Amino acid sequence: MVGRRQLREKVVQTLYAYQQNPKSVDVVLKNMMKEISKIYDLYVYELNFLVAIHQLAEEQIEIGKRKYIKSEEEANPNLKFVENKILLQIIENDERGEYTASNKQLMWDTNDDLVVKTYQRIKAGKRYKDYMESAESSFEDDQKFIGKLFLRYVAENEDLHDFLEGKEMAWADDIHIANSLIQKTIGFMKPEQETHTLIKIIKNYDDESFAKTLLAQTALNWDHTEKKLEERLQNWDLERVSLMDKVILITALSEMDEFKLTPSSIIINEYIEIAKVYSSDKSNVFINGILDKYAKDNSRI
Repeated sequence: MVGRRQLREKVVQTLYAYQQNPKSVDVVLKNMMKEISKIYDLYVYELNFLVAIHQLAEEQIEIGKRKYIKSEEEANPNLKFVENKILLQIIENDERGEYTASNKQLMWDTNDDLVVKTYQRIKAGKRYKDYMESAESSFEDDQKFIGKLFLRYVAENEDLHDFLEGKEMAWADDIHIANSLIQKTIGFMKPEQETHTLIKIIKNYDDESFAKTLLAQTALNWDHTEKKLEERLQNWDLERVSLMDKVILITALSEMDEFKLTPSSIIINEYIEIAKVYSSDKSNVFINGILDKYAKDNSRI
């Protein structure tokens, strides 16, 4: 599921866009929830990328078997990869299959250049060769192999990232979330136990309410909260604060005001981490100082 950190990220992303192109809060809320739902599409799309690589491996084995003159490897192919227990659980996952059937744009063709090149890179890699040659054949070994394979050839695949960003611009900011969901999906799998459901994007009503309330209250009270921020800027004009830093700070101040049961230390740490992703290298120190001062001024625990 998408945690509170990721929901805070989506609120910050949405408010950043909102400040550059103001719309009604209702429209902004609707757009944010739509963008959050698209993370599930990306999650399934990346799972289907693994499925396509598996399908391509099977096709290559069948092509080799049909040759009139076969090599020893083609006549007696090593089936360890296509029989990998983790890949088979992903393929047999009912929710993935049903969702893909209803959203065929999330399917991959085995002739797709990205699929072919990625499969070729996997086969040429030492990890794949070691795995195929190993006599070990346990669920845990399969799980460890696919986890590392995913990180190396999907999560860190820059060509794939560029393709995904071109297909859906918002995915550029969300791919790390989808990657985290897939890592959890792989890690949650158990031997002798079919995986029927995928990870939900929003865990429950409380998380949905949190995201909506944080966005709405921050947008509606922007000017008031901006004045609170300005009061705590020492030797620094508000105009000199970058828009992204301002969005992160005002969202954090708004959360401190709106969600009083959440410890200030948690809120501060969360927005420092967000600043590390979206702001300059020095922003996290600046943001930490402002938020810490605000928490102390308001006797926030």
